[in-house]
Amino acid sequence: MSDDLDAVVERLTRAIPQDTSARVAVDGIGASGKTRFASSLTERVTGRPVVVLHADDFFNPPSVRHARGRSSPEGFWLDAYDLGALAAAAREPPGATRDALVLVEGAFLHRDELVGLWDFSVFLDVPFAEAARRMSERDGLAPDDPRHGRYEGAQRLYFAAAGPWGRASLVVDNTRPDSPRLVEPARSAAAAAVAASTAGGAQASSAAT
Repeated sequence: MSDDLDAVVERLTRAIPQDTSARVAVDGIGASGKTRFASSLTERVTGRPVVVLHADDFFNPPSVRHARGRSSPEGFWLDAYDLGALAAAAREPPGATRDALVLVEGAFLHRDELVGLWDFSVFLDVPFAEAARRMSERDGLAPDDPRHGRYEGAQRLYFAAAGPWGRASLVVDNTRPDSPRLVEPARSAAAAAVAASTAGGAQASSAAT
């Protein structure tokens, strides 16, 4: 990985408390490389224990997360995760020492219910098209699988509600996982996607009047 990962570790180390537990979020859309990035951070943090939590371990049961329909973007955005359990585990992870760095990786981590937990956070920026390609390759999803629409639609709802690239301590372009690089939030693919969606909506509204 590139030197930008070293820069992330350096800035993280300067920003978080050293003698007490600290909570760090690695956020990003599905298939943005969160698990791999979190693992790379863990390998480079020295001088303190690191505890890694995966948000996907806190999914609600199917009866809850599919209550609005298995293809519903709103259902994935609003109902997928047990946010209370995730927050409780991040505050007091089982077996963590007093000085542990608690690293949480997953989707939607800058939402209103969770953003206040983090002493430091990273948003992994990957275009939707690249994430869909990776998801198809990783999970064997056909290009027209309705789950693509569910996941992307949920992330677009998240972008509109939380603007995670603006809330994160750092934004990292992870389009090339072997060479992540720091980017300005305003230049992120996520910000561009929201701007394009807003412009398209405005044009549609103008054409209808």
